Amino acid sequence: MSTADAARRDWQERIYQASGEVTPVGEIPLPAPEGLRADPGAGHVTLTWEPVPGAIGYLVHRDGESVKQPDVDVPAVPECRYVDTGQDPAAYTVAAIAAMEVTGAFTAPVRAAPLPGPAAVTVVVEADRVTRALPRPWTPMIGSEHLSYMLSEDTTGGRPIGAELTAALRTMREEFGVETVRAHAIFCDDLGVYKEVEGAAVYDFTRVDRVYDTIMEFGLRPVVELGYMPRDLATDPSKTVFGYEAIISPPKDFEAWSDLVRALVEHLAERYGIQELIERWSFEVWNEANLAVFWSGTPEEYFLLYDVTAAAVKNVHPDLRVGGPSSAANGWVEELLAHVAESGAALDFVSTHTYGNAPLDWRPALARHGREGVPIWWTEWGPTPTHFHGIGDGPFGATFLLHGMKAAAGRIEALSHWVASDHFEELGRPPRLFHGGFGLLTVGNLRKPRFHALTLAHRLGDEELAARAEGDAGGVEVWAARHDDGRIGVLIWNGTLNQAQADGAADLARTVTLSIPGLAGQHVVTHHRIDERHTNIRAVWQAMGGGDWPAGGQWEELAAADTLDELTPPARVAGALTLEFDLPMPGVSFVELTPA
Repeated sequence: MSTADAARRDWQERIYQASGEVTPVGEIPLPAPEGLRADPGAGHVTLTWEPVPGAIGYLVHRDGESVKQPDVDVPAVPECRYVDTGQDPAAYTVAAIAAMEVTGAFTAPVRAAPLPGPAAVTVVVEADRVTRALPRPWTPMIGSEHLSYMLSEDTTGGRPIGAELTAALRTMREEFGVETVRAHAIFCDDLGVYKEVEGAAVYDFTRVDRVYDTIMEFGLRPVVELGYMPRDLATDPSKTVFGYEAIISPPKDFEAWSDLVRALVEHLAERYGIQELIERWSFEVWNEANLAVFWSGTPEEYFLLYDVTAAAVKNVHPDLRVGGPSSAANGWVEELLAHVAESGAALDFVSTHTYGNAPLDWRPALARHGREGVPIWWTEWGPTPTHFHGIGDGPFGATFLLHGMKAAAGRIEALSHWVASDHFEELGRPPRLFHGGFGLLTVGNLRKPRFHALTLAHRLGDEELAARAEGDAGGVEVWAARHDDGRIGVLIWNGTLNQAQADGAADLARTVTLSIPGLAGQHVVTHHRIDERHTNIRAVWQAMGGGDWPAGGQWEELAAADTLDELTPPARVAGALTLEFDLPMPGVSFVELTPA
């Protein structure tokens, strides 16, 4: 069995195992939400209810069972609205949640059934009504495979790994203004940071410098995830994860671990300047220690690790930022807040992860612990937690990305897409061009629909405009903004969280009428589209015959076809705009108006 096959089997066996039981947070009583409605529409039922103070999210049940999708790690939703698609008539109930294991009372059930489709929806944008400065939760952070991969001189699919991963991260900085990159394994032995010689610790940060110098050349800064464990410092070096055998063991000596952390931070401060680290760097304690596949110790040992690590960072300078728990599926957030309240350890940001859903709202939990305003960083987020899944390679991934970013806008400081590039080797390197990789970019740095969706979101102006979808909207959402020069961008997408419908559903298609009243003068209108037939490089590859990897001139042919496609030619309009078009599910339209 190859190393990659062994790592994949180990992953599948342990990925759903907790690393241990944590002390329950106790009761946080929440009443049942009021005003639950179940409104049937074409191909869907839309549930709405009133917010519950203190809730971080809401759990929806259909016929007594959670509506959790097979590849969604947290079924709860952050908002008081849920669109259920592709189902039979059902009875729905909703409960508020205060923490991941603390659920309030459920509502009385309401019954509804989807109607036949398709249907029509009207989108109204108020061009003269600014709601706020447009939040951009994608700008603070992006995820990446372990950064030592940038030093690789190997190839995947005939493409240079290190050079293309570096280019992908450079693209995130240049095109989206991304400020930091978060990645695993800065303490893994491939970087050679720690060894013991005759019982004495020896540090070597030479390869760490190469990694950090590389990303800083084009303006990125690291979120330094402090892990995994150097072999010579591990309690049990045989406990590993991933094909590159990252050691997940606690340290055999917590004082030696503290010394290592402090030595690294001191070295970085000497190399780059302490003010640089204070203003632009941060330190995150481990990765997903609530899962056995990532932490072979106990929860108590992780919380000790957190305290020791935070103290070591702060020992270098009290203004350096440190946080956690960097957990899977929203775990241990409430528990860490309770722990540091008792231990006194620093907590400058809260970090956690989720996949397949919009991130929850942890602000009420922070308020309960007297930590209002502490930044909330989702240091991993994406359409699926499953390697080689495929759900994110097509237009479904584009609508998912926009749904999550809009849901997070204004309440989360960072929503870090996992990851930038398909140059990724956790459970084995990519076996073919479209293999269900996590990346926004393929091997070869072709742009997936998700990348183009983020491009369009980034093209929105700086002033968010009031906008709404009226009629049988279902999964249709809108986000609009204007620029200082008068340009207006309108993003409209039609999506679902139901992955069984990722390839489309006819009854969820909509005829959209976009109305922008109150416009004066003439504008040039452009209309770009992402769907199965537009801005979908996977479909282009399939039309070329598909296969594992491009050969000969196929890379150049794919690069030439890797464009943001116009649905219709540009047109000139005078005064108010009314534009009608069909929008499939999944599908994204971007309508931009430029003063003529």
